[in-house]
Amino acid sequence: MNLPVDFIKRTSDLLGEEQFAAFCEALSKESPVSIRVNRLKTDAVPEGGHRVPWCDMGYYLSSRPAFTFDPLFHAGCYYVQEASSMFLEQVLKQYVHEPVVMLDLCAAPGGKSTLARSVLPEGSLLVANEVMRNRVQVLAENVTKWGHPDTVVLNNDPADFAQLGDLFDVILTDVPCSGEGMFRKDPVAVEEWSKENVTLCWQRQRRIVSDIWRCLKPGGLLIYSTCTYNREENEDNVAWIAEELGAEMLPVEVQPEWSITGNLAGKDFPVYRFLSHRTEGEGLFMAVLRKSGESEEDIPAFRQRKEKKAKGGKGKDKMPVLPKEVKDWLVSSDQYAWMMEQNRITAFSAIYQSVYENLRERMRMVCAGVQVAEIKGKDLIPSHALAMSVCRNEKAFPSVEVSYEQAIAYLRKEAFALEADAPRGYILIRYKGKALGFVKNIGNRANNLYPQEWRIRSGYLPEQVSLVLGNS
Repeated sequence: MNLPVDFIKRTSDLLGEEQFAAFCEALSKESPVSIRVNRLKTDAVPEGGHRVPWCDMGYYLSSRPAFTFDPLFHAGCYYVQEASSMFLEQVLKQYVHEPVVMLDLCAAPGGKSTLARSVLPEGSLLVANEVMRNRVQVLAENVTKWGHPDTVVLNNDPADFAQLGDLFDVILTDVPCSGEGMFRKDPVAVEEWSKENVTLCWQRQRRIVSDIWRCLKPGGLLIYSTCTYNREENEDNVAWIAEELGAEMLPVEVQPEWSITGNLAGKDFPVYRFLSHRTEGEGLFMAVLRKSGESEEDIPAFRQRKEKKAKGGKGKDKMPVLPKEVKDWLVSSDQYAWMMEQNRITAFSAIYQSVYENLRERMRMVCAGVQVAEIKGKDLIPSHALAMSVCRNEKAFPSVEVSYEQAIAYLRKEAFALEADAPRGYILIRYKGKALGFVKNIGNRANNLYPQEWRIRSGYLPEQVSLVLGNS
């Protein structure tokens, strides 16, 4: 790997010559492969894998399989995530013990969002946001496949959140960075690196945190994260947040055998660095801060601005009458607020209905809760999000178990046929007992209802198929 000369000098100064030599040797080796299992959907573990020590659900794999051709990947039974990023689990487990409203501000493709959703106390709401429109759909797909109902996906700039006030108890800012920690995995990151880009990044990171700061409740947690090594984007920015915005830096308990590196800027405040020659993973930096100050809700001028904006909102639509049977498709259906917009029926946790309405009026909402069904003419069509949801009523639809070859054909959205004795109507397709999606059996054929935009596009099939969770 041909590292930029300026990067070599700066990083050598940061790590010291001996550590930098070990660091460069690590960059010449292959990146480890790791996944995180979705305990809401499976108790299986990867065969031949070993645990990521800072994540109860994380596992390193001995090799990289073709994930695209594993039906359980598409069923949301696991997520392919870089191991260092799973350290977020430690932060949330050590500091979040009651239900919260959490924002993942820069969330695509969804690794940290799905991890947070797994770790947060039940009764919490996760809002995952991505500013880039071409990335937010990937985020929505991954959050939907994970299957938890108490989620929202937004497509907004950080500055847009100011109108919400201090809504969030926890904010994760995995800010865009110079990407030094991805050099081993992404040659383009090496080519695009420059001192000038580092400067642009740390300045942009401060703007992002400043834009979102008023949305964090006093006493709330800001989790600041990058995938880069330099002190400007890391320690220097954390110090700036604490001093300029007003926050206390918090420690995270770690085990010595994890070999996580601390502060490299000659300061005594706690930060957590993952360096590839010391930890089994890619580069990551994380720090935790607790916001000080008073609630903006207690400031009259702010409250008046917020009330004025609320009066100019879209307002509530008159609620149409829902088809009676649709509520039977979810368990504990009385715990949800049911809404219908543009013929789409959505269920959202009733305790967060006011939050839903607030976000819907002010933000660009991509999806929220569980999209249960769509009405087309006289047909009530179950949505794919319902198939993915862990709150789906297992008794609501008949199901058919399919072979591996049938599962791949289904995920390619190919023509699908069922046995002659299969029931008519909407049927849930399962592979190894896990839901893949719906078909509508009309007798001589079954209409494949898998989302067109999610289909496997490759016609190739590996000669030897390696399934991550084996036969469990």
